[in-house]
Amino acid sequence: MDRRKLIIAGIATIGAPTLVRAQTVRSGSLPPAAPADSGGPPTPVPPQPTYQTGSEDKTYSQDEIIRGVSDFMGVTAETAGGVVEKLFANNGRPTAYIAGEEGSGSFVVGGRYGRGLLYMKGRPPMEVYWQGPSVGWDFGGNASRVFTLVYDLHVPEAIFQRFPGVEGSAYLVGGLGVNYQKANGITLAPIRAGVGLRLGANVGYLAYTRKRNVLPF
Repeated sequence: MDRRKLIIAGIATIGAPTLVRAQTVRSGSLPPAAPADSGGPPTPVPPQPTYQTGSEDKTYSQDEIIRGVSDFMGVTAETAGGVVEKLFANNGRPTAYIAGEEGSGSFVVGGRYGRGLLYMKGRPPMEVYWQGPSVGWDFGGNASRVFTLVYDLHVPEAIFQRFPGVEGSAYLVGGLGVNYQKANGITLAPIRAGVGLRLGANVGYLAYTRKRNVLPF
């Protein structure tokens, strides 16, 4: 009997660790895993690409403007190139442009009304209206297409303000007339071609608005 008890006690002693491990697995409390070997060099991380957006990405090139003026105003590329080259030499690359039509008339005191679309890269075209009075030695009337180069406009809504004309800025190149208007750091350079007769010089302003105004003031 003593011998049989000793054999049973030995078997129980050998099976105890196995039973403990089985109970541990079933209870979900596994011992923490051994840490991975960290003695080697860390895994290199590939460098992330960097993207640089230059200022030219949001401006218009000389070739783009020449094609636009030529197509919209129905003039040759040579005619458009003459006036555009002068504008680029004086002002650089525009950030926007307006393509539209206008009518004007004057007998000493007159008015001008226009409508067009404002184009900026990366933004949908936006409709704009403009109107303004003119006073001076200026007689006649005309209807014309207008292609306006816009400089230093970075937010489309900033166009909605009054732009006084710059005295002495008007000039004629290849049958296309150009003058400058400035307000709050934004410069407009309207290029006009059309029918009718405008003599002399005028002083005044153009107010750019979201809706058409009946009165030019």
